[in-house]
Amino acid sequence: MKKIYNKILQISGNVIVLSATGIRYGELALIKSKSRDSLAEVIRIDDDLVYLQVFSGSSGISTGDEIRFLGKQMEVSFSDNLLGRVFDGAGRPRDGGPMLTEDLIEIGGPTVNPARRTIPSNMIHTGIPMIDLFNSLVESQKISIFTTSGEPYNELLTRISLQAKVDIIVLGGMGIRYDDFLFLKNTLEKEGALNHSLLCIHTASDPVVESIMVPDISLTIAENFALHGKKVLVLLTDMKNYCDALKEIAIIMEQVPSNRGYPGDLYTQLASKYEKAVDFEGAGSVTILSVTTMPGNDVTHPVPDNTGYITEGQYYLNNGRIEPFGSLSRLKQFVNKETRDDHRPLMDAMVQLYAFYQEALEKKTMGFRMTGWDDKLLKFGALFEQKLMDLSVNISLEKALDTGWRILSECFTPEETGIRNELVMKYWRQSKPLQNS
Repeated sequence: MKKIYNKILQISGNVIVLSATGIRYGELALIKSKSRDSLAEVIRIDDDLVYLQVFSGSSGISTGDEIRFLGKQMEVSFSDNLLGRVFDGAGRPRDGGPMLTEDLIEIGGPTVNPARRTIPSNMIHTGIPMIDLFNSLVESQKISIFTTSGEPYNELLTRISLQAKVDIIVLGGMGIRYDDFLFLKNTLEKEGALNHSLLCIHTASDPVVESIMVPDISLTIAENFALHGKKVLVLLTDMKNYCDALKEIAIIMEQVPSNRGYPGDLYTQLASKYEKAVDFEGAGSVTILSVTTMPGNDVTHPVPDNTGYITEGQYYLNNGRIEPFGSLSRLKQFVNKETRDDHRPLMDAMVQLYAFYQEALEKKTMGFRMTGWDDKLLKFGALFEQKLMDLSVNISLEKALDTGWRILSECFTPEETGIRNELVMKYWRQSKPLQNS
């Protein structure tokens, strides 16, 4: 029988402090106030002082309210009934459906023992050429989309949700606008993808502290589906909002701030989430693709900076396109060798030629005299951006490779591409004119 406490020592924002013993980190507590009952979680223990984070906010809570510790950590239901459902940051239904209480599991457990992991070897096809062709997404990979506010990153995640060749999509939203939430939900529902998806959404109008729970809920559910043999893709947006919530809690608890006011354990907090990406031997996998917005497009900001040390690459979304420069999938070599023999050579040649195109474009902008080679590069760059970089393009990897050859044949002679002769002989003569594709 857990002891009941009725003396709160301090209320700071959404954090309350009381004196208690026999309490463990992460334990849940129920706060009974005159206006409502609130759920809280232990986020710090300092001798006999216990700090509780109130999920729904501390509004209406007084120092004499009753606190009863539940002796357990936060739990979520796990079953196939989760698919097609929408929950909030505290695990409550947001779609008007019933609360699920069967087969409860604790969230936020440890990451998988490295000995239980297998080497990544399977590509996740998305239908987006700038991912599939140039920086392939691999099962069990952890990778982030680096971008800025105003870029269509939620639209990109929605396309990936609809097109990715996986069994289950788990989408976790933190601090997103309500119209973005409706766009994500309604698009998945309209396209028939909601029945194999699960949404855990914290909107900007919800209590900030609830956004901290979204990654743990999403990843715990994904991990359990993977243990049951499912290939799960977890999409998280926006991890900066998650880190800002951590920052707010740290300030309330008067922790010594680190870089730009973020908590000193920011790296550990992010790593504990991203390291949930795993490919289980003899079972399924968890792949994590997140969005990290960068204030002022500053990659040295603490959130993208720490993220870059943890993840296995990044996609740069800029001006509505995934950029070939800066974007990197560090696991692509594990799967590119299994696709087509022209994959890597074609990719390398096109990226190099696109770099030359950027130089030619700069020459033109500055008014320098253009050569015939420059004109070829300008034509190539325009076709490359239209046929492959545009996010509306939805083609398979094989068609993307064929399109690449057609773009090259429209703009250059075989010798100008730098691709070895046996591949040119094999694919150049098979490429049809681009206008007929």
